[in-house]
Amino acid sequence: MIGEEWEIGTPRTRRRASRHKRCLWVYLTALLLVIAAPLQATQVRDLRIWRAPDHTRLVLDLSGPAEHKILELSNPRRLVIDLANTSLVASYDDLALDNTPIARLRSGVREGDDLRLVLDLRAAVRPRSFSLAATDMAADRVVIDLYDETGGVTAEPTVKKSAQSNDRRDIIIAIDAGHGGEDPGALGPGRLREKQVVMEIARELHRLFERDAGFSPTLIRSGDYYVSLKGRRDLARKRKADMFVSIHADAFRDKRARGASVYALSTRGATSTTASYLAQRENAADLLGGVSLSDKEDALAMTLADLSMTASLDRSLNVGASVLGEMGDIARLHKKQVEQAGFAVLKSPDVPSILVETGFISNPEEAKKLADPRYRRRMAQAIHRGIVQWFREHPPTGSLLAYERDQGAREYTIVSGDTLSGIAVRFNTSVALIKQHNDLRNSRILVGQTLRIPAS
Repeated sequence: MIGEEWEIGTPRTRRRASRHKRCLWVYLTALLLVIAAPLQATQVRDLRIWRAPDHTRLVLDLSGPAEHKILELSNPRRLVIDLANTSLVASYDDLALDNTPIARLRSGVREGDDLRLVLDLRAAVRPRSFSLAATDMAADRVVIDLYDETGGVTAEPTVKKSAQSNDRRDIIIAIDAGHGGEDPGALGPGRLREKQVVMEIARELHRLFERDAGFSPTLIRSGDYYVSLKGRRDLARKRKADMFVSIHADAFRDKRARGASVYALSTRGATSTTASYLAQRENAADLLGGVSLSDKEDALAMTLADLSMTASLDRSLNVGASVLGEMGDIARLHKKQVEQAGFAVLKSPDVPSILVETGFISNPEEAKKLADPRYRRRMAQAIHRGIVQWFREHPPTGSLLAYERDQGAREYTIVSGDTLSGIAVRFNTSVALIKQHNDLRNSRILVGQTLRIPAS
């Protein structure tokens, strides 16, 4: 036998034989591991669910790649998801299924090694599924989107340009909170998530515009769910937005990078190394939603030489400059001028669009500010002032602001000793009209406050 043969000989030959024996065992062990590795089942380690206005997204977090297929069944409605050579180690008992088409989720083992998930449905859906390979930020995933049929669980919010007498319509501001759902965006200290920070700023900005006569805000993303970059542009155009503002709080590989920025679209690419890096990060975000921008680009959005795009880009740069000027009063600026980069979310051909970087969440000092609700409110107020200021000076034809300008409406800045009744007498108007045009809940005014005075 081999062991007996190795024991024969001098001590030197026995030592050599012992080394050969150890090497053989190491080789055989490694070989067995290589052979056994493919046989190890992939694990479903977590299940997550998000509800969007038009669909529900279910995400399975996996320990490795797994082949899957889906099957629709009726009477009763069910969706079957089979994952080859996969086991379930996560619990789905706490999944929030309310307000989704999923009534119940069940699981079982199929053909010995495969996992079967069954979704019992309470409403008709159009299913779509895809796999996502692991990245630096996330594990392998299987994503199942359940799109609502007509009359689904929730209705998509609609916005119309309101027409009053003489077509004095509102100016519609589309407010886009970046990222969302399974795409958290950049992560800061203490697990501060970009998607949460920008959602709070977006909601505050929406609240501010709701108080303004002549403006009608709409949130592109109203909750914690993902909207593709192209989908964000399309929603703004569908809602007939006069302005699109996308809010972010991104990160950079160098934690010393700091400062707020405003971006407009560049037809030639990024204007700085940082702008180029950030544009790549934002464009890559669509991969998290399962969409490849390179082969799904809208031909209309790519027609950058179109006159409509040229006019929109000019307005974007001017609105961006107004916003940047206001942001400079509360935050350190990364650049003192509006930067331009190839952000996919800005490529609407006929909607002026800007992307606001409220700061670098990767910078510890700025992350601390962005985590503060008071600072987020101040940031929203600065963005609001910049947009309102530009539109009051350049109101769209047919808007309430354009009507007021044509009728001689003006602004007045409060000085010491002013009262609302005294201002009304001075400008031959009423206290009620001043309060209505400035959304004042009472007669309290502050020195330095600017009021819009309606035409007499």
